[in-house]
Order: sequence, then structure tokens, then C-alpha cells
Amino acid sequence: MATLKEPVKIFIVQSLACRDTPQEVAELVKQEFKISIDRVQVAAYDPTKAAGKNLSKKFVELFNKTRADFDAGLIDIPIANKHYRLKQYQKQLERNSKNVVMSLKILEQAAKDVGGQFTNRQEITGKDGKDLVGVSEADLDKQIMELMQKMSNANTSGKA
Repeated sequence: MATLKEPVKIFIVQSLACRDTPQEVAELVKQEFKISIDRVQVAAYDPTKAAGKNLSKKFVELFNKTRADFDAGLIDIPIANKHYRLKQYQKQLERNSKNVVMSLKILEQAAKDVGGQFTNRQEITGKDGKDLVGVSEADLDKQIMELMQKMSNANTSGKA
């Protein structure tokens, strides 16, 4: 087993707290610090596993704080959370860094996600995109009825 310095240990604990697998963390350590470790050694830094039962109090507290902070941004389905998706985009970007076309697609996807393109938010506006301010409910009801009448007429005339 490789002897690890404090920054590497902190990196491992925080990565595990962010729900990366021991294998993913071992690969990240190799990329970031140029140190080869196996997933068994990484697992010793996860206090939720049997291998991490003897982890120092300092690292257990760091793990718990990081996990709480990470989970605060998550909901029951991780992929539904923008934070999770961006983290996955980053991983894919790093894996495909030599593939320019793929990297550009990942960056575009992340930009769309951050820009809110994938929301189901709807904005209701008046004619030509103007605000509905000043329009009464009666006027709105009248306009809705007129549109429904037009649609009904269009449907009946199209059947003939």
C-alpha cells in the first residue's frame, strides 16, 4: 500500500462522500496526484464501510460534513438534479478530452442544462409576447372561449 499525504487523504474522503465508487476514486487519485492505489486502500477512507471502521475522527467528520453538503443539493433521483448532471458531464469531458467533437457536444449539453433549456417552465404572455398585466379575468375567459370556438369550427369544417 502506498503511503498517502494529507491532501490525498482529504481528496479520497471527499470523493467517497460525494458518492464516487472506490474504483473511480482510485482512478481520480492516479490522474490528480500520479499515485497508483487500489480500491481496497480507497475503501479504508469510507467510514460507512467495514474497511473504514478505524478511520480517524477528523476524517469521519470531514466525510459526514461533505456528504451532508453534497446530499443537500440532491433529491431522491440524482439525475433529476442539475448538480449531479454537471458532475457527470465533467467526468465525461475528462474521459473524452482527446475527442474534440465529443468534448464540444458535452460542453454544449452542459451549457444547455445550466441555461435552463431542459426545464418545463412555461411563461404565459399576451399578444406579441407582451405582459398580461391589465387584462381582466373576464377578458381572458372571452379570449379562451373565442379560441375554443375557432378550434371547434376548424375541426368540424375539416371533417366534411
